[in-house]
Amino acid sequence: MSGDKKELHKNYHDNHYGFPIHDDNELFGRLILEINQAGLSWETILKKETSFRKAYSNFNIEKVAAYTEADRERLLADAGIIRNRLKVNAAIENAKTILELQKESGSFEKWLEHHHPKTKNEWVKLFKKTFRFTGGEIVNEFLMSIGYLHGAHSESCPIHQEILKQKPMWIKHF
Repeated sequence: MSGDKKELHKNYHDNHYGFPIHDDNELFGRLILEINQAGLSWETILKKETSFRKAYSNFNIEKVAAYTEADRERLLADAGIIRNRLKVNAAIENAKTILELQKESGSFEKWLEHHHPKTKNEWVKLFKKTFRFTGGEIVNEFLMSIGYLHGAHSESCPIHQEILKQKPMWIKHF
């Protein structure tokens, strides 16, 4: 692995993967990234993260939910992101869904908390019922990446201990 690749992965591993996210827009952004990773390497997504952020209005849920057909076409023409109609449509429709979840639960994060703890299979079933383009691997990686499912780091990894310090007590012992 080249130095740039190593640094890209190390930064994500040490500063993002498995850490709790408390901002709904950032949770939505992580979901967009995980959906777009399907069939591709995570490295590809990490390299394009800045472009995704720019293309999807800094992952602002309200703005993405209001995207028009012109916005869809703009996204499908943007070489900086993954130009897949199903994934673009999923991002827009999932933003609309998250707005509804925010109305019902107060926030996307509170909706997740309300359903915690669940097994991976229970989460997958819930996500498939609630969101678009969310299969088992996408749901598993999304939830591991935000600390809701085990497996982001081994217990011997020093980052694992850092993450435990940041997690609320209710999520530490699931």
